[in-house]
Amino acid sequence: MESGCPFSIFTYSDDPRMANVIVNRVREFLRKYPPFSFLSEDMLLRVASEVELQYFEKGDFLFQKGDPAKKHFFVVREGAIHLSDHVGEESVIREHCDEGDVFGVLALLGRRPYILTAQAAENSLVYAIPVQVFEVIMQQNNRVSMYFAAGFASGQLVVRTDLSQSQQANKLFTKPAQDNGLMLFSGQSSVRYSAPVLTCREEDTVADAAKKMSQKGVGSIIVVDERRFPVGIVTDKDLRNRLIAQGKPYDTEVAEIMSSPVMTTRKEDDFAHVYLTMIKHRLHHLLITEDGTDQSGLVGIISDHDILLSQGNSPAVIIHALQGTDHIQEIAKLRDQAELLLHYYLENEISIDFIAGIITEINDIIVQRAMQMVRQKHLKAFPEMASIPYCFLGLGSEGRGEQLLRTDLDNALIYADVPESMKSQALSFFHLVARDVMDILFACGFLPCPADMMANNPKWCQPLSVWKGYFSNWIRQPDHESLMLATVFFDYRSVAGDADLALQLTDHVYAEIEQEKLFLNFFAKNALLNPPPLGFFRNFIVEKSGEHRDKFDIKLRAMMPLADAARLLMLSHRQVGINNTFKRFEKLADLEPSQQELFLEAGRAYEIFMRIRAIEGLASGTSGRYIQPEKLGKLLRQLLKNAFFPIDELQKIIKVRFQLDYFGN
Repeated sequence: MESGCPFSIFTYSDDPRMANVIVNRVREFLRKYPPFSFLSEDMLLRVASEVELQYFEKGDFLFQKGDPAKKHFFVVREGAIHLSDHVGEESVIREHCDEGDVFGVLALLGRRPYILTAQAAENSLVYAIPVQVFEVIMQQNNRVSMYFAAGFASGQLVVRTDLSQSQQANKLFTKPAQDNGLMLFSGQSSVRYSAPVLTCREEDTVADAAKKMSQKGVGSIIVVDERRFPVGIVTDKDLRNRLIAQGKPYDTEVAEIMSSPVMTTRKEDDFAHVYLTMIKHRLHHLLITEDGTDQSGLVGIISDHDILLSQGNSPAVIIHALQGTDHIQEIAKLRDQAELLLHYYLENEISIDFIAGIITEINDIIVQRAMQMVRQKHLKAFPEMASIPYCFLGLGSEGRGEQLLRTDLDNALIYADVPESMKSQALSFFHLVARDVMDILFACGFLPCPADMMANNPKWCQPLSVWKGYFSNWIRQPDHESLMLATVFFDYRSVAGDADLALQLTDHVYAEIEQEKLFLNFFAKNALLNPPPLGFFRNFIVEKSGEHRDKFDIKLRAMMPLADAARLLMLSHRQVGINNTFKRFEKLADLEPSQQELFLEAGRAYEIFMRIRAIEGLASGTSGRYIQPEKLGKLLRQLLKNAFFPIDELQKIIKVRFQLDYFGN
C-alpha cells in the first residue's frame, strides 16, 4: 500500500508570486537532466507547472510489482528510491535511483502493470510528472521521443544521463528469477571471477603443474611469462589429450602442451559481455587481466562451470545441451525452450541487442549441429566429399542476426569448386545435405521461405564459381528481380562450415561493385521503394484490404527502409563483417561524424521496431509483422511515430548522395 503524502507544488502558498518561485525552482532542477534538458524554455515551464511534489518516508512504497501503471512517471528530487524484485523469499534490488533519475516509464509505454517494486531507500522527495504533458511534447520534439524510445528498445528501467547509458542498461546478470528457472539479466554490474589464479611458467614441467592443480583441487592452470602476463592455459583435457594420449614423459615442459593464445577481458566489463564472449567462442575459461589484453597482469579467471552452476536454465545450458545431442526431437524441444527464454527476456525488458545475440547464437548452433549430423549420415555414401569445403549462409534477418522469432527461413549453401569428374557427386551430396538440414530446421518450428530462397532449392546450393556468377549478374544487370534478390542475398553471413568461402565471395562482390559503380545508384533507388510510414495527417499507413486490413506492416514500412538504408550505406563505405542493422548504424555514426546523431537514432529506432514485432509475434502466435496500432496505447503509438523520423531523413540523404533526381525512372 502506498504510504507517501503527495501534494501539489501550489499547496505551499495561495500567493501567485510564491507559486511562480516554486515552478521556477522545479524548472531549474529538471533542465539539468535529460530528457527535460532537450525542451524549449516555454515547454519546460509548462512541464514544471504540472509537476506534483511527493514526499515519501524511508520504507514507503511508490508502487509495487503488479500494480497498474499510474498516470504519471517519476523523477527523484532528493533522496533515493530502490526498484526491487522478489526472487523466492528474497527481495533483490535491481536499480538504485538517485537525484535526477527518471523511472516508472516502461509501465506507461507498455500499458501493463509494474514489473518491479519502487520503495524509498531513505526519506525522499519525488516529482510526479503527468503523462499527458509529455504526449504533446513527444509530438513536437523528436529528440525527447527518441530518448524515451531508446530506453524502451534497450530495456532501460531507469532513464539516466544519456542515451549511451541507456544502451548499457539491463544487460547485466543477477540471480535466477522466480518460478520458471530462467535468467534475468539486470543488477550485476561487474564480473564475479576467481582470484588469485593458479599459475606456472612455460619452462615448468607438466608434472609440477599437475601437482599444483591437484593440491588446489582445480582443473586448470594459467601459464604466465616473467611479467606475469598470460601466455597459455593447461587444463585436465590438455593433460589427457596432449600428454598421456601422446605418450609424452611427465618432465615435458608446459609450453609443449598448453593451449595458446588465451582469450582475455577486463574486470570492468559487465557480465553480459563476458557471458556472450564465452558462448560465442565456446570458451571454457576466460581470463581477466588489468587492461583486457594478454599484455597486462593477470587478475582472475571465470569458467563456464561457474556460470552453469549459477544460472540453471540459461542460454549456456541450452547451447551445451544442443551440442551434446543428435536427436532431432530433443533439438526441437531445446529450441522451444529458447522461445520461452525470448518471452521471458521481453517481459523483463532485457535489451534487444543482447536478446538478438543470444537467440542468434542458439539458432546458429542448431544449424551447425544439423549440418554435422547430416554430413556424417551422407558421407557414408560419398566419402570423397569429406574434404570439400562448404559454407552454410544465413540470409535476410538471420543473416543480420535479427531473427528473434521462428519466422520463414532465408539461407543458402556454398561449396568449393571441384574437378569436372567430381561435379555430379558434389551436386548430389550437397543437395542431400541441404535438404536434410532444412528438414531439421522445419522440425524445430522454423517456417519455409514463401519465395523458396533456401538451401534445399538447388538454385541456392551451388559451388563458389556459380555464386560469383549470380552476384556478377545482379550487379551488372540491376533489373527489378536482380535488385530484389540482392536485397536478400547481400546480408549473407557464415553460419556453419568454412567462412573463407564467404570471404572469397565478398571480395568478388566488392570487386564487381568497383567495376560497376552505377549499381549502387540502382540499389539506392530500390532502397527508397518504401516511403516513411505515416500519411499526410500523421496517421499510420495501414493495409487497405486482405486478411491484414487496417493493420500496420511493421516489417515492410518501418524495418525494411532502415535495413535497406544501412545495407546500402555500408556497401558504399566498403565495410565488411557487420550485418546487424543497428550495429551497422553504429559503425556509420563513426564513419560519418556529421551524421552521427541521425545514424544513432536510426539504430535505436530499429531496436524499437524489433522489440514491438517480437512482442506482437509472441502474443499472437504469428511472425509479428502486422500490428494493430490502436492496441499499442496512446503513448507507445506516439513513440513509434517519432521513431519513424530517421526513415525520412535517411531517404533524403540517399536521394541526394546517389543523385536519384538525375538518375531517371
